[in-house]
Amino acid sequence: MNTAIISVQPIDFHWPVSNPFIFCAHHLDYYPKGKSDLSPDASLKGRNIGSDFTIKDGWRMYHGDSVPGFPVHPHRGFETVTIVQQGFVDHSDSHGQAGRYGKGDVQWMTAGSGLQHSEMFPLLNRDKENTTELFQVWLNLPKKRKFAPPFFKMLWSEDIPIYKNIGENGKSVEVNVIAGNLEGVKALTPAPDSWAAFPENDVAIWTIKMEQSAVWILPAAGKKASRTLYFHHGSSIIIDGTEVQSGNAIIVKPDSALTIESQNTENRILLLQGNPINEPIAQYGPFVMNTQEEIRQAFYDYQQTEFGGWPWPKRDQTHGSDHARFAKHRDGTEEFK
Repeated sequence: MNTAIISVQPIDFHWPVSNPFIFCAHHLDYYPKGKSDLSPDASLKGRNIGSDFTIKDGWRMYHGDSVPGFPVHPHRGFETVTIVQQGFVDHSDSHGQAGRYGKGDVQWMTAGSGLQHSEMFPLLNRDKENTTELFQVWLNLPKKRKFAPPFFKMLWSEDIPIYKNIGENGKSVEVNVIAGNLEGVKALTPAPDSWAAFPENDVAIWTIKMEQSAVWILPAAGKKASRTLYFHHGSSIIIDGTEVQSGNAIIVKPDSALTIESQNTENRILLLQGNPINEPIAQYGPFVMNTQEEIRQAFYDYQQTEFGGWPWPKRDQTHGSDHARFAKHRDGTEEFK
């Protein structure tokens, strides 16, 4: 194995991560047609409703009762970056904020001092399947920013910068630069209190699409960073002479440029990179702090305040049958796509 590759690990639903990232999940569900209430037009018999994480007929309900997804739940002390490749997510939170995003959109949410939100997967198509694919990445916050005001920002697909490279053989590589800087292609500004908001932290979040037979040199990063390539779609790639099959996380040395060759099909990779946050980590479920005492305090605060309560009529709030994407923010501003 080439010395630029530190390790190769198989991936499934939850993917192995390195500091400053604390969680990454890949959701790929082939949902059937939807009904008027945005639920699956199919029987839910035989599913563990409320905690359905076993793929049955190609899809899961997760914690949803009728609409798939994640009804209201709290967070404190970190950020979520949700990258939707197919389908839609309906966001609602305890500050009255809301949104619907999909088709390549990204939501960057700082939980900070604490909020409740729900993330539902509305099945908007009533005449065809509702395939849904997304990545959810949890990015830690340093101690001095764990109590930052909760915040979310939409990175709409039309606005996300794209790096393109066409090799000598005419085959192309496209990279959506969600965070970081790739050969002069700079990402949109992330949430203001994010670890990624400071360039010296060398954070990069990229989705990479390589045509069959494309060859690309991935530039080196700083030597302090962790860098992982999640090869999740395709057949095989060759990294500096080592062949790797799809379905693996490849942890590599960050300060080495890597030659990546795409083999027999189009291949897709998610890259996560960043300098570690060199602080203790205490995590329990939806809370990520520095000490167990702070975790206990988070539970107490949530029990006392519910992080602002829940202003929506349903725990699994959705936003109607229109396919329009939108965002409504705490300050009253609205965006429509």
